[in-house]
Amino acid sequence: MWIERKIESLILQAFEQFPALLLTGLRQVGKTSLLKKMFPNASYITLDLPANQLAAATNTLDFITRFTTPLIIDEIQYVPQLFQGLKIAIDKNRKNSQYVLTGSQNFSLMQGVSESLAGRCAILQLYPLSFFEVSKDINISQNEFIFLGGFPELYTSPKNYNLWYSSYVATYLERDVRNVLKVTDLREFNLFLRACALRISNLLSYTDLARDIGVSVYTAKKWLSILTTLGAVYLVEPYYANRGKRIIKSPKIYFTDTGLASFLCGFEHAQQLQNSSMAGHFFENYIANEIMKHYSFCGKRQNLYYWRDIYGKEIDFIVEHASGKIIAIECKLTENPTIKDCKNIFALIDYYGANTVTKSYIVCNTPTPYYIDKGIMAIDIKDLITELGLN
Repeated sequence: MWIERKIESLILQAFEQFPALLLTGLRQVGKTSLLKKMFPNASYITLDLPANQLAAATNTLDFITRFTTPLIIDEIQYVPQLFQGLKIAIDKNRKNSQYVLTGSQNFSLMQGVSESLAGRCAILQLYPLSFFEVSKDINISQNEFIFLGGFPELYTSPKNYNLWYSSYVATYLERDVRNVLKVTDLREFNLFLRACALRISNLLSYTDLARDIGVSVYTAKKWLSILTTLGAVYLVEPYYANRGKRIIKSPKIYFTDTGLASFLCGFEHAQQLQNSSMAGHFFENYIANEIMKHYSFCGKRQNLYYWRDIYGKEIDFIVEHASGKIIAIECKLTENPTIKDCKNIFALIDYYGANTVTKSYIVCNTPTPYYIDKGIMAIDIKDLITELGLN
């Protein structure tokens, strides 16, 4: 079966407005399948194959001009020299809708685009499936989705959960991490990956992380950098608007896919996860992912922040507007949050003022939105997406 992707219309729009389009994202989120479906008549070449890598690197311009446009070039990060060749080809024939590129390593891709294809290439990110994309055609609960995650293959051709993720992690370690970082001890890195999963939605301490797996802080930072580069994890930075002396400044860590984190933590089924002490952390990670995905559907790059003071009062997410106004978002794994759940929002409002904190939400599992207090609404993720204008 095929699950429609909400970003399709944005991809078409970007393709029509630029000579090239770069679609980035974590491995196996469906980049190639989506583009082949959307552009069935396009030429296609993958640089996953060593022979194609050699041919592309030997003479980039000659390699590109062998194919008719539109042309899909898959896994372009393997031959970054192609960006210069694409620049030359585009400048010789400056028309839109020529090249569609995919890749799984954000840093090298962004560097190549900024150096060679600035003004010539649109950049979009494809995330794993959102809950709403999956639940539109498949009967699945929110809890099951948090456990399984959003990799399309798990839904389009159902597979054994443990077998699929174990194969994914092994391939991920062997191909991407080893290629990028030249890591020789994959066992240590595997332990590091699992240690990161156990810390989702928590403040990140490189010192604690390094100590737990027996590596240096420098190594822990380097390894986490590659996880973010490959799109497996992302960091949410603290929010402070020129008043940060009393604010915690460590980032929080989140996984791009909760299913991957669930597997790494050792959960065997959805109910086991929900009964665990980590259920709230997974719910928070899920909310962050859904917000980020829906911003990407609109072509917006919106950074999420969190707020926490030295006394431990914390707001899970802050959305900041260009005007400096902010929206507070708290995540509570309950159907009926009460006034007691608003204490951190009150602390934020006291700190920044009601004129700055314009809206406040407690995202939970309530079937119907309701106001807990003036300006503080209990709401589920679907209604939050509507409130944020991301439908």
